[in-house]
Amino acid sequence: QVQDITARKLAAEELTHQALHDPLTGLANRRSLVADLERGIAEATNARPLLLALFDLDGFKTYNDTFGHPAGDALLTRLARRLQSVLDEHAMAYRVGGDEFCVLSTAEDPHALPQLAAEALAEQGEGFTVTASYGSVLLPVEASTATEALREADRRMYARKNSDSRSSAGRQSADVLLRILSERSPALGVHLDEVTALCDAVAQQMEMPEADRSPLLQAASLHDVGKAAIPDEILNKPGPLNDDEWAFMRRHTLIGERILSAAPALSRAAKLVRWSHERFDGMGYPDKLAGKAIPLASRIIAVCDAYDAMVSDRPYKDRTEQREARAELRRCAGKQFDPEVVEVFCAVLEERERAGVSATQDLPA
Repeated sequence: QVQDITARKLAAEELTHQALHDPLTGLANRRSLVADLERGIAEATNARPLLLALFDLDGFKTYNDTFGHPAGDALLTRLARRLQSVLDEHAMAYRVGGDEFCVLSTAEDPHALPQLAAEALAEQGEGFTVTASYGSVLLPVEASTATEALREADRRMYARKNSDSRSSAGRQSADVLLRILSERSPALGVHLDEVTALCDAVAQQMEMPEADRSPLLQAASLHDVGKAAIPDEILNKPGPLNDDEWAFMRRHTLIGERILSAAPALSRAAKLVRWSHERFDGMGYPDKLAGKAIPLASRIIAVCDAYDAMVSDRPYKDRTEQREARAELRRCAGKQFDPEVVEVFCAVLEERERAGVSATQDLPA
């Protein structure tokens, strides 16, 4: 009889577990999410908010149709494990639909988490690319009920997905230019991808509105497009440039602006590219703008671009260690760079290092 009671108890516990977890990935399911979200909202405060982040996979349907459902299930399982691996004890992962995931977190600084989770929910291989669009909400600051929170996170997720859609005129134009640059110089293509990834993480940390983030990412991915007009002997010169060569090189922001301005959907990005080499102290180019007169997006690009240039091998120099590069950014804060952006950027790097993510690992576009 004792064994019978124990068996029934174990069976009941197993049924409860099955009711609250996704059978494929083992993550908590939508039912668990709603219960945890309602409980979390009741306990959250403005000083210690609860983060809700929704994720929808981009490219998964194509992967599933191409490679078959067993391969699709295996991919979902891998992504779920990867998502769990980047979360600490303050965060919980859920699978809430076919290719939809969610994270709840009570971490003290939750702003970098959505980007880290999006990285975990991405995979690229021969003939496929799967990435994740996301929308996040802080509770109770931005919503007071579970229904409101889910609705707003869903709205933001699809706004981001639509702004990044490859069918958009801006994205199509940017993709064409990026292919041209990458074919001419694969190393330059990698640099642009890494700068874009870093800019996106900083923008997320600074809570930049979605309407401003989209042109920032366009500009970040194309900030060196004007270098297509720079001769290879200058671009790849192993030694220092002379005065005439520097004058030629400094024209690349103006050339970039002119190229992007030809596509109306990239008009905002064009201006950001123009000012991506201005300095906080007003000693940059081409317009000698200073301080907050330089758009925030251009100030972010300047920091991310300089860091990636320092930690990468170039024809004229060896790479700098990441710790030294951060120190150099801080040394130049207030002169070349916006001090606030530098500190946010360094915080992003440190957060990613704690999570075991490379400081220049590509992020989904």
